[in-house]
Amino acid sequence: MESGSYLVLLYYCYSRIENPEQFRLEHHEFCLDLGLRGRIIIAEEGLNGTVSGTEEACHAYMSKVRSDQRFKEIEFKVESVDKIEFRKLNVRLKKEIVNSGLYAIDPTQKTGQYIEPEDFHDLIQKDGEDYVLVDVRSNYEHNLGRFKNAITLDIDNFRDFKDNVVLLNKYKDKKVITYCTGGIKCEKASAYLLEQGFENVFQLHGGIIKYGLETDGEGFEGSCYVFDRRLKTEINHKDPSVISKCFNCGNISDRMVNCANPKCNNHVIICENCGVELEGACSKECKSHPAKRQYNPEGYYEKELNGYNPEKDFRQSHKA
Repeated sequence: MESGSYLVLLYYCYSRIENPEQFRLEHHEFCLDLGLRGRIIIAEEGLNGTVSGTEEACHAYMSKVRSDQRFKEIEFKVESVDKIEFRKLNVRLKKEIVNSGLYAIDPTQKTGQYIEPEDFHDLIQKDGEDYVLVDVRSNYEHNLGRFKNAITLDIDNFRDFKDNVVLLNKYKDKKVITYCTGGIKCEKASAYLLEQGFENVFQLHGGIIKYGLETDGEGFEGSCYVFDRRLKTEINHKDPSVISKCFNCGNISDRMVNCANPKCNNHVIICENCGVELEGACSKECKSHPAKRQYNPEGYYEKELNGYNPEKDFRQSHKA
């Protein structure tokens, strides 16, 4: 990990939270005190987040979270960056910490066996091993990058995973290894596969990000989509490649953007030339849309802050 002044933390933990709304309020205030920005989801089933801040703030955050017995086993994936990679802080209460629709599945009771990154690295280099890799992420994610020879599903959202498992039935006699960005989706995806009669189910522990941090990333092709201003991060440090193509012209490119038209906001690969020509939009129709945002060469758009002050707004709305 290269040295830097700021960090991005990616983490999750399935652990019962008895009063999630109270926890959300306290957690939100704690993050504000540290000056963190990012997205945190809290549910009765646990905690899931991606936050960014100074090294000091991030280390204080990790220490505080781990001091809570409910999250003592939490694992943080830590990347160094040049700046805080979010503009604001959102701490939300939801039914699930990842939107799967698999409400009955509890990963603390049933989930696929973990494969650690080093063991996964060794496994995928072998010839003749009788296993299949299953990418449980959405189309825009695996289009940007994926493990070599992985099976991908045509899904726009993880909640569609369960409806596509039937396509994997022909692999029930093999070792099935699932993977995702940071591991959270695989907790429920692998459990659902077990529920559907798959017997030999494993998951890459910590996902693609942990794999890239702990190995040379060999076997991963392209870049990994991430949910912050970077939009992508590099995983393969041995023989990196670009496998994705521009949505418009078809030229090789790994420039991931959000469409400048907020009514579309499509996550798609647009090369720099097409980005300039279409002013950040993903099509001529989106370019001409009256709501189109001003072109941002970084390709990342957030809702207008409109004077948003996270600390002031939060504290004023929760005065006793």
